[in-house]
Amino acid sequence: MRPRETSGGAREPRRVTSFDVARVAGVSRAAVSRAFTPDASVSKKTREKVYQAAKELGYRVNYLARSLTNKRSDLVGLVAAGLDNPFRTRQLDHLARALIARNYRPILLPTSKEADTSTVIEQLLHYAVSGVIVTSDAPPSHICEECAAEGVPIVLINKGEDFPFVDRVVSDDRMSGYTAAEYLLEAGAKKLAVVAGTAVSYSSRRRAEAFQGRCSMLGVEAALIPVSLNDYRHGREAAQQLLDLGIDGVFSVNDYMACGVLDGLADAGKGDGSVKVIGHDDIPQASWSAYELTTFLQPADLQAEQVIDLLISRMAEPDAVARVEFTPVTLIKRRSA
Repeated sequence: MRPRETSGGAREPRRVTSFDVARVAGVSRAAVSRAFTPDASVSKKTREKVYQAAKELGYRVNYLARSLTNKRSDLVGLVAAGLDNPFRTRQLDHLARALIARNYRPILLPTSKEADTSTVIEQLLHYAVSGVIVTSDAPPSHICEECAAEGVPIVLINKGEDFPFVDRVVSDDRMSGYTAAEYLLEAGAKKLAVVAGTAVSYSSRRRAEAFQGRCSMLGVEAALIPVSLNDYRHGREAAQQLLDLGIDGVFSVNDYMACGVLDGLADAGKGDGSVKVIGHDDIPQASWSAYELTTFLQPADLQAEQVIDLLISRMAEPDAVARVEFTPVTLIKRRSA
């Protein structure tokens, strides 16, 4: 590489360009561009020559610069809150890996319950992202409309709001609630309750409503133990209220909170299995010997593929009607119920 002189008189290496790679590989610059473009038409021999020349020269593709030319980058925004929940981190891991496997590059923007999701998405639009995946609160309609106008598809995960041209992937929460009610009653529980932050989560609300609805169909009244957040601390705090009500069968709408319920029961001397507990998500901690939590597997890997299939389909057909896909759930039986 030919050095150049800086303002202080020092010499620094000149940046290697695609022209340099083309010269060393003995191909055209267009061939270099195609070699680094996923699914582009280029022979295996040419691609190998380009990659070898790039390696020798230390060349790397500047994807941000390419996005200025193409007016669209290979970046896909992941908007997420609740990263303390082990299921959410696993979900993001699968989404990121699936995007990379499809030749996209994930960019994570954490948000929170207090944050405005639309502000985060507006930040992503400055990066010319190819799409946005939202696992936190659904964005307001105006930002969905703005994304649609700019040709940026959005896919929502486990959200209930319907927006034109916005696709959703939703866990089969009704099946979870129904099955949890039936299983606890078959296991001998007489007085049931669901612990859920229904005001803060669409999934929580759907699971709780399905659970209580199925109990009612079966002639049993199930109590709702409301919490402000579906997290470990609130689950642990809910344990005493469950005991005060004489509850012996509990459906916690996620595992993170269910682990708190089990620890709270143990603190009160009721860690003997006399209170049966079912969770949701099958996080890694659910199988730990301290919990052995009966729960519902929400397959994050399958869900990620569903999300990205919808995203890519929306890129190809931006005016298609909004679609909803359901992720199946499976009951995993362990010691807690």
